[in-house]
Amino acid sequence: MKNKQLLTVVLFSFVAVCLKGQEKPIVFGSETTLDALLSNPGKQGEGIQWVNVNTDPDTWRTENDLLICKGTPIGVMRSEKLYENFILTVEWRHMEAGGNSGVFVWSDAKPDPKSRLPGGVEVQMLELDWVNLNIRDGKKPPIAYVHGELFGVGGVETVPDNPRGTRSKSIENRAKGKGIWNSYQVICVDGTIKLSVNGKFVNGISKSTIKKGYLCLESEGAEIHFRNFRLIELPSGVTSENQIVEKIDIND
Repeated sequence: MKNKQLLTVVLFSFVAVCLKGQEKPIVFGSETTLDALLSNPGKQGEGIQWVNVNTDPDTWRTENDLLICKGTPIGVMRSEKLYENFILTVEWRHMEAGGNSGVFVWSDAKPDPKSRLPGGVEVQMLELDWVNLNIRDGKKPPIAYVHGELFGVGGVETVPDNPRGTRSKSIENRAKGKGIWNSYQVICVDGTIKLSVNGKFVNGISKSTIKKGYLCLESEGAEIHFRNFRLIELPSGVTSENQIVEKIDIND
């Protein structure tokens, strides 16, 4: 009898520990389709579910209409779904000088062991002082670097509209500094991305080798806040199997 009671206690303790370690997806932002938006403009979109990939349980939290990322450890959380063609709008603000973050689109959501960041196309979000805090060999990075660069990572190749090497830089400096909200509109269609920074389209890439994947939000060393994250799915395009990332089995 005592052995059975002991076994029951051990089993309950094991289950409690497992449940405590489980993380529920964070629901943040909303999504709808273009058809649904046109047929019923006033209807609320569905909440977007996000899955922690390689950050701590307390790296991300929601407070009222905000998503807050504390910035450590470096890593990402990903959308539950894959997305192909869409319009994404989001507001963001860094809370620390030189803060670093971004949104990955068409991402594989599989972090590199060294960088802890996944493949995809990064839509960069940098605080303006980043260039002042990252002087290398006596040279300051170009100021355009912090105003919404676009670039492929993890083997994803793109053709930059405004080349800075393989990256595309914004042709006008429009991002705002620490504590001030910035607005991005990101249109992703058939391997082409166009980025609007605070009300004007200033950057883009085309011919991405990946055209369907996850969205990832990035934690990279500094606190950042997000709000008004909205996604409108557009009709699918002609996308081959090798242009779609591998779907992640949540049980793996």
